[in-house]
Amino acid sequence: MIIRSFLLGASYFFYNHQEILIKLKKAISIIVVVLLIDQISKIYIKTNFLYGEEVVVFDWFRIHFIENNGMAWGAEFGGKAGKLFLTVFRLFAIAGIGYWLYTSVKNKAHSILIVAISLIFAGAMGNIIDSVFYGVIFDTPVHATATLFSNEPYGSLLFGKVVDMLYFPIWSGNLPDWLPFWGGKPFTFFNAIFNVADTAISSAVGLLIIFNKKAFPKEL
Repeated sequence: MIIRSFLLGASYFFYNHQEILIKLKKAISIIVVVLLIDQISKIYIKTNFLYGEEVVVFDWFRIHFIENNGMAWGAEFGGKAGKLFLTVFRLFAIAGIGYWLYTSVKNKAHSILIVAISLIFAGAMGNIIDSVFYGVIFDTPVHATATLFSNEPYGSLLFGKVVDMLYFPIWSGNLPDWLPFWGGKPFTFFNAIFNVADTAISSAVGLLIIFNKKAFPKEL
């Protein structure tokens, strides 16, 4: 009886351990794939496009190279001190997201939640790499493409700029005159320029909204 109970317990532990490892490997795979696509696309754009250069793929989709200090919509605050605060905050945030991912896997959360957290982690990490390292590995020549591992980098550690390039101007025109405040003014939808890391985070948020009940089931 004792031996049987031990074997059953060992089998249960082994099964649960294997299940956790499989989910963890899937999460890591998602993170690695997103990071590779994100960083390869950014390095390619930096070393092959002039700043502000645009390539029209379709009328509604363009590759347009810009950079920002890491805030949404290219917003800035506090100069260098604000940039440093933002980068350090992101480093702490990525640690929190990593812990959230680990505990979710350990607690056998739904696969949708694990996929979403993995995408958020990968997206945050992708932009953190830009912010932390790009200032010391790229230069910013005038009227020329950037050089990777330049001897004259444009910044310093923790002060890199985030590379954006995906632009979807689906519709452009003037808004109707009857609209308050914005009537008659030119408007473009969608006018934000973003990157693969941003796309991963947005996709994760979309998953959590659409599959909210599966991702966060209510305990009975």
